[in-house]
Amino acid sequence: MKFSKKAILVVLFSVIGLFSHAQANWEAGVRIGNYIGLDATIPIQAEPRLHAAVYFGDGLGIGTYFNWMFALNEGPQGLKFYPGVGPEVFIGNDFRVGVSGDFGAEYSFDFPLTVGLDWRPGISFGSEDNFHSNIGVIARYRFGEGLSFKRVSK
Repeated sequence: MKFSKKAILVVLFSVIGLFSHAQANWEAGVRIGNYIGLDATIPIQAEPRLHAAVYFGDGLGIGTYFNWMFALNEGPQGLKFYPGVGPEVFIGNDFRVGVSGDFGAEYSFDFPLTVGLDWRPGISFGSEDNFHSNIGVIARYRFGEGLSFKRVSK
């Protein structure tokens, strides 16, 4: 199952439109790795969050991961690390359901951009039971902060 560039752009702009009216601290962007996809984070409380992804490639993949966020005590203010875990579903030539880890690091700039690198190892069950590993680079826009974003010192 192949997706056209036009279909991917329509989905991307739809997600951006939805998030532009969302509360602060939501993020949406792209993830480039084994698959190209849309990537979003949704805050649950001050630190934990939902990290959702839609993958386009040999089919369609959807993953939702629960991340715990950690910052270094003496590290750069925008740098955070996160371990996480969550379910994934892949629809294409075969149907697979699985669970993956989500381990990464990200940096939030003084303007509404977050960049990161993560690794998502997992196991899936379906027409083929297999272990998979996915490394990706992420760039997300932070909604609700706009161009006037200023980091608040604690």
